[in-house]
Amino acid sequence: MHSASVVSPSAPSVALPIATSPVVRPHSSEVLQLLDDPQEWSAFSRPSPQGGDCWESSVVIEGMHCAACSLTVEDALSRVPGVISAQVGAASHRAKVVWSASRVHPSAWMQAVQDSGYRAVPANDMFASERRKLETRQALWRWLVAVLCMMQVMMYAYPAYIAHPGDLSTEMEQLLRWASWVLTLPVILFSCGPFFKNALRDVTQARISMDLPVALGMLITFAVSSAGTFDPQGTFGHEVYFDSLTMFVAFLLTGRWLELRLRDRTAGALEALMNRLPDSVERLGADGQFERVAVRRLVVGDVVRVHPGETFAADGVVEQGDTLVDEALLTGESRPLARGVGAQVLSGSHNLNSTVQVRVQCVGSDTRFAQIVALMESASASKPQAAQLADRLAKPFLVAVLVAAAGACAWWWSYDPGHALMVAVAVLVVTCPCALSLATPAAMLAAAGALARGGVMVRRLQALEALAAVDTLVFDKTGTLTRDAMVLGTVDVRAGWDANQALAMAAALAQHSLHPVSRAVCAAARARADGQTGSAGQWTCEAATESAGQGVRGTVRGGTSAADVADHDLRLGSAVFCGIAPEVVPGLRVYLSDARGWLATFGLQEDLRPEAKAVVAALAADGVTVHMLSGDQPESVARVAVLAGIGHAQGGCSPDDKLVLLRQLQVSGHTVAMVGDGLNDGPVLAGANVSFAFGQAVPLAQAQADFVVLGDRLMSVVQALRLSRQALRVVRQNLWWALLYNAACVPLAIVGLLPAWLAGLGMAASSLVVVVNALRLARNVPILESH
Repeated sequence: MHSASVVSPSAPSVALPIATSPVVRPHSSEVLQLLDDPQEWSAFSRPSPQGGDCWESSVVIEGMHCAACSLTVEDALSRVPGVISAQVGAASHRAKVVWSASRVHPSAWMQAVQDSGYRAVPANDMFASERRKLETRQALWRWLVAVLCMMQVMMYAYPAYIAHPGDLSTEMEQLLRWASWVLTLPVILFSCGPFFKNALRDVTQARISMDLPVALGMLITFAVSSAGTFDPQGTFGHEVYFDSLTMFVAFLLTGRWLELRLRDRTAGALEALMNRLPDSVERLGADGQFERVAVRRLVVGDVVRVHPGETFAADGVVEQGDTLVDEALLTGESRPLARGVGAQVLSGSHNLNSTVQVRVQCVGSDTRFAQIVALMESASASKPQAAQLADRLAKPFLVAVLVAAAGACAWWWSYDPGHALMVAVAVLVVTCPCALSLATPAAMLAAAGALARGGVMVRRLQALEALAAVDTLVFDKTGTLTRDAMVLGTVDVRAGWDANQALAMAAALAQHSLHPVSRAVCAAARARADGQTGSAGQWTCEAATESAGQGVRGTVRGGTSAADVADHDLRLGSAVFCGIAPEVVPGLRVYLSDARGWLATFGLQEDLRPEAKAVVAALAADGVTVHMLSGDQPESVARVAVLAGIGHAQGGCSPDDKLVLLRQLQVSGHTVAMVGDGLNDGPVLAGANVSFAFGQAVPLAQAQADFVVLGDRLMSVVQALRLSRQALRVVRQNLWWALLYNAACVPLAIVGLLPAWLAGLGMAASSLVVVVNALRLARNVPILESH
């Protein structure tokens, strides 16, 4: 027993039956066939962008533990006729399956996953979280049994460590061995159960995963120690290794349990978002009474009642009541927003204040919530390039581990068979490709989750790798650096008239028009009225006539005092509409005229976002050169460039011109990111190395961008850039750690200098260090940290 004497090694939820064990239990074929009903597909699938009868499904793969597992599931799915493509994320345990409805049904490819030893469940399965909690609880129980038995076995092993020759009688040493054997049985039969079951699955299906070498190591150690216990005078009788066995099992289960908890935290943003929709909602019936119905039964035009604390189940318009809503995960806006009659509410947002009635405008996959979930699901199932390489190396690496263990055992066998087997165990246990496979996706998923909480959706994890290398960033102007609305710049008036008075008269006319110029005039008049010390008088216009695209005219009544009230026939609009000779001047001009002719000229300009200059300065501090390309007049573009501090700007660009200029930058050796509004920048967004679609008007499901900014904060671009660079640093740290760990520990194990218990500790720690290091990215990253 003296183990120290010899050094040794958008939708509604889908409900599927709850598993009663963390071991994967198959669904019956009848249950899977329920998902073949096309009416059920929308709960976990959506039409694929490939068109035709192709569908794209998002599912969670249960029972996975390593990169080799993800490759096994991908292979099983790809072999199913009718499955066009399959991607499985080893870190997120999520799969994206594209399949043809005319060639295969969901039950067929889900059955293929089940036949490979795993289980595919819809990503929004209402019982998925319950099964995950159950798995975590049972993993904790297995760990507790292993740790308790380890402490007892170590207590029985301790006398052998400190005893001198003759201190322990043969009977006492044999009694301690039998006690250790009995205490190791619960560890082997209960705590190690999942490892043996997964290894048996690998053997019967002629494949390999990380559980196979681990299970072999456990089995060899227990067999050698049992042989030494039952036959003390035999080949393996001089020493037993129950303490090493229970110790490395406890260490390994510690790492697995913590990794499970940390993975749930990493995927927390996606889970929090997907689980926001309620299962049912109160709908107004034909009899005028509200009845509770399933969310999937809602149709456009229904009226639903949403109480405080509940979540809006569909996009719609408030018809009755006033409340505050929380849209933090949908738009990035952290403050509660007021929503009254006529205001839009988004599916997935929380009602905070009072009961409201909402008329449904969009349901299911048409809602903004469903589009955001689709973006996050796509990102969670995608694989960065470094992760794809690590996954391809996982299986050959495991084969090499088995060969190395067999070679080490053969080399040491002539010296000491017992020691030879324990050296093989150390090699089997210490070599861990999990750390290498998790190095990249764990960091990228943590970064994507942090960005999602800030209102930036990542479409592809590969984009984070590319963004970290960006040295040039190109902004579109309208709707990106500037707001959609116009603002008043200059006011010129006829002699004898006051600018505020002319603006108030123009606003009286403009209030009868919804044109953006009219809204800008009204907004400027209100702002001046609130801030001025004098009085521009009271001006009203009871009726006005608008000529589309030209202007508005009407009779404005008022004056600067009660004694000066008069009627004025006014026109507000273009120079031609107002009877004024057109001017050739840069920028937008709107004119006000009366019976005598020209009265005032209002110069309008785009409203530069307040943070634009700070964003450009922050990008410059990060070593990024900023360009601006716009289709607007060069004079307007130059003015915005000066205000924002951009040194490279060009106006009058068509979408094709922008693409040509972008290509020129790339040919010059620059890695270019494009930031546009996503509406008319499709070609240049697709052509850039990395692209951002900016603005809430973007149709998310059709956007060409790699990143979609849900809110209106330009600083989100800087945040994404800095977080991507930090994520790449973490990836490099993880890869170096994984490589150095294997390079250092494998030779030590082969030459017999690494005991089994220390090998188990190293294996558990290697994966845990990678995941914990990646979780640093999930913390809030300061947007404007000093450089």
